Amino acid sequence: MAYAITQTCCNDASCVSVCPVNCIHPTPDEPEFGTTDMLYIDPRACIDCGACADACPVDAVFPVDRLRGPDTVFGDLNRDWFRDHPNDHAWGAPSFPRSLPGELGALRIAVVGTGPSAGYTAQELLRSTSAEITMIDRLPVTGGLLRHGVAPDHQSTKRIAESFASVFHDPRLRMHLNVEIGTDVTHQELAAHHHAVVYAVGAAADRRLGIPGEDLPGSLPATAFVGWYNAEPTVPADAVELSAERVVVVGNGNVAVDIARILLTDPDRLAATDIADHALAALRRSRVREVVLLARRGPGQAAWTRAEFLALRQLPGVEVVVEDHPEVRAAIEAAVSRTQSQAGPGTQAGPESRAALLAGLPLVPYDGAAEPGPGRRIVLRFLSAPVELSGDGRVEALTVERTTLAADGRVEGTGAEDVLRAGLVVRSIGHRGVPLPGLPFDERAGTVAHRDGRVVDPATGRPLPGTYVVGWAKRGPSGGIGANRACARETVDALLDDAAARTLPVPGPGRKDFERLVRRRRPDAVGLRELRAVDRAERERGEAEGRPRVKLATVPELLAAGRRR
Repeated sequence: MAYAITQTCCNDASCVSVCPVNCIHPTPDEPEFGTTDMLYIDPRACIDCGACADACPVDAVFPVDRLRGPDTVFGDLNRDWFRDHPNDHAWGAPSFPRSLPGELGALRIAVVGTGPSAGYTAQELLRSTSAEITMIDRLPVTGGLLRHGVAPDHQSTKRIAESFASVFHDPRLRMHLNVEIGTDVTHQELAAHHHAVVYAVGAAADRRLGIPGEDLPGSLPATAFVGWYNAEPTVPADAVELSAERVVVVGNGNVAVDIARILLTDPDRLAATDIADHALAALRRSRVREVVLLARRGPGQAAWTRAEFLALRQLPGVEVVVEDHPEVRAAIEAAVSRTQSQAGPGTQAGPESRAALLAGLPLVPYDGAAEPGPGRRIVLRFLSAPVELSGDGRVEALTVERTTLAADGRVEGTGAEDVLRAGLVVRSIGHRGVPLPGLPFDERAGTVAHRDGRVVDPATGRPLPGTYVVGWAKRGPSGGIGANRACARETVDALLDDAAARTLPVPGPGRKDFERLVRRRRPDAVGLRELRAVDRAERERGEAEGRPRVKLATVPELLAAGRRR
């Protein structure tokens, strides 16, 4: 029986490299890679060896005959993808690990950040060079968005952290956590102690709506909401108030879907995850019964992935409905018709499939000014743009304008407005990078100015010697965890090319000098031993409650646990 890849696919292509018959696609060398929702296994070519299941870092690969419940659809999705993307599974040109001339000696490389892009960068460097790595993070724990961004009910996705554990424990790697570049140590000081510095700092800010009332209490960015339920130490435990019956989430990407799902999932199910204790307590007291996902565009332009939306439709005890609207109804019917005529239901990965996935959901009239009806439900409302948030001291209502899609795809307002009563509005319209002290910043793109991972001076276009960027800080906030693997390889290739060309600066002070600098500037910096103590404390707390871990939610708690090693 063939294997199939399921919802939790991380797209890092670990499975591709171990498949003996090359039946997993798209591969990193194929144009669809990076744009497809997930990877797929061709059941006609699969030899049932199980190598992909062993290699998968997020436990997303299973024999088709073992799929149960909502996961059974993934057997069909894997098969149907190859109807629309026929492949002879021929091998591409072989690739070989990079290496450096021995006479260059061991490079000293700093990686700022400890999230997925940083982990893949350090992994690539440790595998292909004899470099000594210094990892730095502003928080006292590692993981970045892997710890503080992945929804708590996606525990299998978080298992990819285990693949980075060996990286963090490598004897050639030193870790300095609770240290902020630009505050505790400058970029110039960091660069003076290393041949190269790679920034893997993500996109910490959020995009704004730019409408009146956006700063009222009860209006939150998704970054704060997600950090709240994931115990991000900079987000207060009381950041989210769940006393209203209706919540509006502006956006329809995977993060918006995550927020809607967490708000309406039975707290007893979440109690088996690593959700923050304060969030779990708040969800147990929550009065929220309805979540509206608001989108300016139509269903064909929805940004969630197919797997995430299929999971949303299977949420126990929650009804998912679509607001009835002539353009929305027409888009769904047209998408279903085109998809069926081309290759059968569920085969396309593009806009048509997203609209077609709404087929079968109730199309209902919706009055956002009325109280929510009985039960729990998620309302998908398309072609509606936020205009204003209002309320007496905190958010009580959101005014929206009806929109329409022009022939060229532009969103146009119709002038028709109505009001949705809501006690909490979460904007989930994307992340944005923030300027880093000492580095050039592209304000329009919201990224560090770069070329192929080399940080460049925008005025001259010349690379800044020994300075690189990776991940969302490099390419913008797009792509999931696995996309960072190819991104890291590109940046590391650029760095190694520069090393081989002998254009990297030669640091003056040694590694010990930098460690002394960190201890002097930040006496409460956290190293590997303290990190292990934190991990042990969280796991022990979790074991006592039947959970994978109970996260420590504040910097003082984390530092105290680290000192108890």
